[in-house]
Amino acid sequence: MNQENFGKFIKEIRKKNNLTQKQLAEKYNVTYQAVSKWENGKNMPDMALIKQMSKDFNVSLEEMFEGKIKKNKNHKPLIITLFAILIIIIVFLIILLQKEDNNFSFKTLSSACDNFNISGNIAYNNQKSSIYITDIEYCGEENNEKYEEIQCTLYERDNDVAKEISSSVYNEKAVTLEEYLQTVTLTVDDYQKICKEYSENSLYLTIDAKDKNGKIMSYHVPLSFEKNCSTKS
Repeated sequence: MNQENFGKFIKEIRKKNNLTQKQLAEKYNVTYQAVSKWENGKNMPDMALIKQMSKDFNVSLEEMFEGKIKKNKNHKPLIITLFAILIIIIVFLIILLQKEDNNFSFKTLSSACDNFNISGNIAYNNQKSSIYITDIEYCGEENNEKYEEIQCTLYERDNDVAKEISSSVYNEKAVTLEEYLQTVTLTVDDYQKICKEYSENSLYLTIDAKDKNGKIMSYHVPLSFEKNCSTKS
């Protein structure tokens, strides 16, 4: 999935439906800044919102993820022939999908830590998975400290071994933890692990914030998701 193409597509369907960013934000109960981040490819809505937009604007999830609307040609003189061909194709696809399931299913990721609200999802099939974390919000005790460097890292733990699979580092100017987290997006495409291979609380984030005196504030944020994997084995 290309987030930039996804953002352009959101902008295109918004304008096509004569909506401002503010109106789209109010429709889905988010801020207009969130809509702006979607359209600029800096962030993505969670999967529930993507599905709702797909329904509301009459576009498929595939079209939204590919960032373009597929155009269908109309051949009126060949309606009967095309209908027969379509039936054959459907039967063929049903047989093919019985052998190999390439359709993606989705799970919502959330935080198992009271100090953070997290929106993300895992897209998976029987061969691989992709992880998207698009919104991290700090909701712990008030912290107005400005940090010189902040790093957010996604890990997967397998027994006693922790594997780093994505990371974001910020060291441009001093910012608060809340300001930094508004800019963070973690994306892991084509991860060679299928849904049923993830164990409970195997995914987690670490957030390390260093102030001007070199003191580091560290957070450990476990991620949770539904255990059941609906994709066929």
